[in-house]
This record gives sequence, C-alpha cells and structure tokens, in this order.
Amino acid sequence: MAGTNLSIAIIGGGIGGLAAALSLLRAGFDVQVYEQVSELREVGAGIVLTPNVSRLLHGMGLSKPLDRLAVAPTVVRQRRWQDGSTLLLAPVQKVVGPSGEHLFYTVHRADMLTMLADAVPAERIHLGHKLAALNDTGHRVELEFENGGRAAADIVVGADGIHSTVRKILFGAEAPQFTGCVAYRGMVPADRFPKSDLHVESQLWLGPGSHFVNYPVRSGELINFVCLIDRNGWTKESWTEPGDPAELRLFYESWHPQVRALVATVNEIFVRGLFDRAPLKRWSVSRVTLLGDACHPMLPFLAQGAAQAIEDGATLAAVLARSGEDVAAALARYQALRLPRTARIQAVTAGNKTRNHLPDGPEQRARDAAMAAGEAQWSIGASAWVYDHDATAVAD
Repeated sequence: MAGTNLSIAIIGGGIGGLAAALSLLRAGFDVQVYEQVSELREVGAGIVLTPNVSRLLHGMGLSKPLDRLAVAPTVVRQRRWQDGSTLLLAPVQKVVGPSGEHLFYTVHRADMLTMLADAVPAERIHLGHKLAALNDTGHRVELEFENGGRAAADIVVGADGIHSTVRKILFGAEAPQFTGCVAYRGMVPADRFPKSDLHVESQLWLGPGSHFVNYPVRSGELINFVCLIDRNGWTKESWTEPGDPAELRLFYESWHPQVRALVATVNEIFVRGLFDRAPLKRWSVSRVTLLGDACHPMLPFLAQGAAQAIEDGATLAAVLARSGEDVAAALARYQALRLPRTARIQAVTAGNKTRNHLPDGPEQRARDAAMAAGEAQWSIGASAWVYDHDATAVAD
C-alpha cells in the first residue's frame, strides 16, 4: 500500500530531481537520488520563478536562500525590438504571499541547484551513478548502475531529462524533435552598465524571427540574457556548446541599443538547440514513473520548464502521502493529475514561439495592439491558470 514507509529512488539530480527529493523527504519518505555526473553543476544561465513554483519553494523552507541569491524584479516588461517601446507591462514585485514573501524571482540556475542540494541531506545524493538497467519485480524495483552499483526501492522516479534513460526503458527509444529555434545564453556583470531598468526588470523583446530576454540574477550582480533565434536545422543537444559572440552581435546589429550593448559586452556564450516531444499518453508503469523533461519537455516561452518539474515532485509527494491505494494506482493518479496541465502548457509555449517571432506586418500590429489593450491571452492576468495553481492541494 502507498504510505510514508515507502523507499523512493530518484534518477537524476538536476533541479527537478532534487526538488522532488525535498518534497518527498518533507512528506516523510525514504528518498535516495542517483545522478550520473560526478559533480552537481549548472551552466551560466538564469530561470524565472513564477508564483506557482515560488509558493512551493517557500513551503520547502527555501525563503532565506531565495531572498539572498535571487532577485525579485519590479515588473515584467515586453518591448518592441527596434525602438524599445513597451508593449505590455506587468508589475510583479507587489505579487506577494500571505506573509509578504515575493512570488516572482529571477535566479541563476547554479544558485537554484545549490539551494536545493543544500536542503537535501548529502548522504542521500549519490553522484557518479548512471542508470544501466532496472527490473520491476512487482514488489520492488531493482536498479543497476554503470559503475557496478546496485540498489532497490519501492518506487523509481525518472527525473533524468529529455534524453531520459528511464523513459527509454519504459517506452522505447524516440528522438526528440528540433523546434526550429536555438537559444544563446550569456551573463554580463551588472556594474558594466549604468543603473537603469535593466537592473530591476525582467524584459522580453519581440522581433522578427527572434526574441531576446534579459533580467538580473545573483543578488543583482549579473545580468542574464537569452537570445531565441529561428533556425532551420540543428544537430547537437547540449547546454555547454560554445557560441560565437561575433555572430550574435551581427544578428542583433539593428536592434535597440540596450540589446546591442548586452551582446557587445559578453565574452563567452553558450548555444543550445531547443527540442521537445509530443505529450506522452502515460508516464507511469507499475512502480516506475517520470517527471520534468523526461516526460514533458517544453519550450522556454512561458518560464515553466523548471516550474513544472518542481510541481510534478510536489504533486507526487502529496498523492503518495494521502493515498491508501497500492503504488501503481497512486502513480496512475499522479499521472492523471499532472499530464493534462503539462500538456496544455507545452501547447501554449509552442504557440508563444510563433507570436514572439512574428515578422513586422499586420499580424504583428494586431498582436501589439492586443497587448497594449491588456487583452492578450499571454498577459499576467490571463496566466492565472498557471500562476494560481496549487500542486499540493490538487491531491485532495
């Protein structure tokens, strides 16, 4: 029967896996995390934390590290690529929780990973463990790792990313699809720029075939930027593929001076092709399930990739803690609660790529007019179905 005496093995020690471990540990489960790399690390990139995930992180006891390392931007501003005019403005610093805690943050991925890793007892994180095989006996799941290690657990959770080994074992090999977009990511010291809205806002610039995002991270010491550019083809899938700053400067040479200044200042950038998959019809088989990019990779056009992985772990913990059903039934319930929501968000993010990259013309002008009138479905108010969601309460 499901209950807090269960042992749970999480495959993958990224943001989704560690957040799931923390949610499950706080619910009283015996949790072990197995990560294939020998050192937990993230590349220089930022993420946005929206209220649906910030509330969960506060509930995990991470308020102090969030206030210390993250930034609470004053507004989210969407701007036109060429003249910088404001298309949509959403004050977010006033969006707070019941105790006045901030609910919108921008944070360095490495800082986010550190917060979570520090909160999970070190003896429960096993590095250098790449999954080789698993065997569900019906009563337990036996794990084999490439380093020769073995383990067993009542439940296995695959949090091992878009190229998930667990997913492959459950459902067979299937290559993710290139979405026709690449992301260049860079960081620049904030003190290289005069104090301005650049230091306190999360900004998104919309342009033909591209959009550009910038926001402060690491207590405001750094400005993170991401350049999303349409491209016909891509063969590599890596967070650490070096990019050419000169190529980036050439692409944005006709954009607003602030955008040009950011790409002119950076010395090192990373480039990544953006891939996704169609929503899976199921995530769980018997005692094994998936979360995060292993089952619902999504484009970064709603700031929900990490958020949905963290929601997955919170809902899983709540379902298992409340369930009197057997394990397979509990995991099926977790899947039923999470799959429709994540599939809907996957669809919205794909649509946002199209609307963000419209060429100048009638469609672009209609989009901009809808944004100015506050009628656009992508505005903060219209995103309440994303931001107001309580991933733990749904288990009731």
